[in-house]
Amino acid sequence: MQKQFYAIIDIGSNTMRLVIYLQEKAGRLREVENVKAVARLRNHLRDDGTLSKQGIDILIETLQGFKEVVDTYDITHLKCVATATIRQASNQEEMKTTIKEQTGFDMRVLSEHEEAFYGYLAVVNSTSLTEGITVDIGGGSTEVTYFKDRKLVHSHSFPFGALTLKNFFQNDSAQDKEINELRSFLRSQFDTLPWIKNKHIPLVGIGGSARNLVQIDQNKKKYPLAGLHQYKMQLSDIIQVSNYLTTLPFDQLQKVEGLSKDRADIIVPAIEVFHCLYQTMQADSFILSRKGLRDGVFYEQLSEDLGSFLFPNVLEDSIQELINDFDLDPKQILHVQFLTRKMFQCLREQGLGNLTTNDWTILKRASYVFNLGNYIDSESSAQHTFYLLANRTIDGLLHMERLKLAIVASFKNKTVFKQFLAPYKSWFLKEEQKKLRFLGALLKFAYCLDATRRQVVQDIDYKVKKDAIYVTLYCNKDWMPEAYQSEKQKKHLEKAIRKNIELEFVDIKQKP
Repeated sequence: MQKQFYAIIDIGSNTMRLVIYLQEKAGRLREVENVKAVARLRNHLRDDGTLSKQGIDILIETLQGFKEVVDTYDITHLKCVATATIRQASNQEEMKTTIKEQTGFDMRVLSEHEEAFYGYLAVVNSTSLTEGITVDIGGGSTEVTYFKDRKLVHSHSFPFGALTLKNFFQNDSAQDKEINELRSFLRSQFDTLPWIKNKHIPLVGIGGSARNLVQIDQNKKKYPLAGLHQYKMQLSDIIQVSNYLTTLPFDQLQKVEGLSKDRADIIVPAIEVFHCLYQTMQADSFILSRKGLRDGVFYEQLSEDLGSFLFPNVLEDSIQELINDFDLDPKQILHVQFLTRKMFQCLREQGLGNLTTNDWTILKRASYVFNLGNYIDSESSAQHTFYLLANRTIDGLLHMERLKLAIVASFKNKTVFKQFLAPYKSWFLKEEQKKLRFLGALLKFAYCLDATRRQVVQDIDYKVKKDAIYVTLYCNKDWMPEAYQSEKQKKHLEKAIRKNIELEFVDIKQKP
């Protein structure tokens, strides 16, 4: 099948960006090119409301550079959208004509509502959040939305952004008095929206300033997992980053790990927006969405066939991508899942291991991607499985959920489990560690029951006596390989439940 490439040009007030996506087999878009230019068009918006000739020249020159990149791909669809500065410029029609003549691009100027809507759409189609408030700080405007049950309820565009808020500071090093004045202004602005107050739900940050905040926090904490999308912070984390940055002279600020040099002069006012909005809504957390306006534009296009802007299940789509990317066998996945469920029910009914509905959720997710690393190397499959799942962005999973998935889906034995868990040991209580090891051992055992991928074990019965669990496995083919592998593996499960497991493989014709 011919590769389908999609391109979007985002003309923002601070930066301009070209992103090119490749459509995957599962239908989702994967980013293959990302070109950024710091144009700062906001600084070229004159008092009479027009974008200056210098600003227009920067705009055209940047777009011509983007066109050279675009022309190296066979693009299926290209969209060129502009936000606050172009929206506010009284000579935007003149710019549209010039851009069309010199680059061939049709520039679409987004309304305030459209800009907010696309940010919201990106969040609900790339996370598992059902309720939240999104905030996207641009150079010249700040978009805020409230969604509930994944549906957009309210949206608002404030006429200030990181570049305009920078005017609260006399120079590049903010003073305490100036920060307090900025906070007072922001709180008065947020107080005008009753629907954001006292919500106790996640605040979802979109855009470059939010990404930089997260990158700085991760670097300060020496955060061991890769990826920014769906990273979670608390108010205390935001305050610590803000306090750290405001103590630095500007030359040192420019060298902070995780902070783009071109954002050094606007990062403090941007973080104060997050800080004050978090307090106004009394959020329960701050979560970064790596997906934003650009993604939202294409999510709208991709969802046309669905009859709805919302993808039905974000996490299922992400797992399907993993299944496709690593050539996992759907038939084997479903069978291992069936066997896992049988064993899980057996143990839960007997009160072994304190198993909960949430444990089954983790186990079910892990059953889709167990032994995924075998695609790379069978000998070190567990290591590859853990690394890939722990460090790959999985839409619909927060970082902690992704880590639990990686730990369970990569289970090999107690030693390897401890090795994988070591950098994250402080993240879990001892009981949580034991539970994850138990779930991993259970899944590995079920996987051994289908060692040859022939779906030999068709059903499971069990009897529990004081000393042991007696498991009868009904088979429709020769079961010798499955018997060998499961006998070898069952010790890890026995240690977890503190009972012996006695296995009996019989012909399915003997089933009562």
